[in-house]
Amino acid sequence: MVNLGRASGLYPFTPASFTTPGGARMSYLDEGPRSHEAVLMVHGNPTWSFYYRDLVRELSPSIRCIAPDHVGMGLSEKPQSYEYTLAGRIRDLAALVASLGLRRIHLVVHDWGGPIGLGAVMGNPEAVGRIVVTNSAAFPGRIPARIALCRLPVLGEVIVRGLNGFAGPASRMAMSARRLTPEERDGYLWPYRDWSSRIAVHRFVHDIPMEAGHPSRPVLDGITQGLGAFGGHRKIIVWGGRDFCFGAEFLGRWKAAWPDARVEFLPSVGHYVLEDGGTDVRRSIAQFITQPNEA
Repeated sequence: MVNLGRASGLYPFTPASFTTPGGARMSYLDEGPRSHEAVLMVHGNPTWSFYYRDLVRELSPSIRCIAPDHVGMGLSEKPQSYEYTLAGRIRDLAALVASLGLRRIHLVVHDWGGPIGLGAVMGNPEAVGRIVVTNSAAFPGRIPARIALCRLPVLGEVIVRGLNGFAGPASRMAMSARRLTPEERDGYLWPYRDWSSRIAVHRFVHDIPMEAGHPSRPVLDGITQGLGAFGGHRKIIVWGGRDFCFGAEFLGRWKAAWPDARVEFLPSVGHYVLEDGGTDVRRSIAQFITQPNEA
C-alpha cells in the first residue's frame, strides 16, 4: 500500500509501473482477474487514479480494472522536461494498453481524460466495448476565467506551481452536493506538494487547445471528427449539473455527437462526479459495464 499520509487507507492498492515511449515511469492500477478484457479508467487534470479508487473496488471482483496516472501526475514520475501534450498523453496511454495485450476495452473517462482515452482507442474502435463519459469533452469549448488566469505567462505558473492555485481550489470547487473529507482532500493533493511536482498540472492547463492555432488543436479536432466511429457502441453519459467547468454546452455537444447514448443527469452534482454522486452513481456505472448485452 502506498503512503499517502492520512489518505493511505483510501487507496489500498500497490500500483504497477510502465515505461512510456518518452522514457518516463507511468504508475497504474491493475486490479481484478487477469484477462484480455478490462475497464480502462482515464483521469484528467488535476486528479489521478485516486479519483477512480471506489469504482475500481466496485468492479474489480468481476472484471479487470486499469487506472493509469498520466506522466507528471499522481504517483507517476514527474520529469521537468517531457512532452506534456494531448498527443503525447494519447501515445503514452496507447502504449500502455498495447503492453498489457488488451483486446477488449471498456472506457471510463473524466475531464481531459475524455480526449486522451478516446484518442488512444480511436484507431481500433472494434476493440472497444462500453463507454462511460463523466463531465468531459472531446471538442473545444469555453473555459472559466479562473482557469484562463492560470494560462497567463509567468503569473499562471506562479499561481499553479507556486501557490497550488489549481489543484488546491479544485478540491473544493469540484464538489457541490457535499464536501471532500480531510482524508479525501489529502489524497487528491498528496502528489502535488511542491513546485516541481506540479509541473504537469501547469502544462495541462497550457495544453487546453482554446485557440484555433494551438499546437494541440488539430489533435482535438481529429478526435471530435472521429466520434462517429463509436456510433454502434453502448454509451452512457453521467453528468453533474453543478460543474463549474464543463457545463451545459459540453453536455449538448455530447448529445449531438452521440444521440443514442443514455444520459443520466445529476442536477446537484459537481465536477468530481464519482465523488459527489457517491455510491449510487458508482454502482450505476458498474452495472452498466457488467450487465448482459441484452439488458
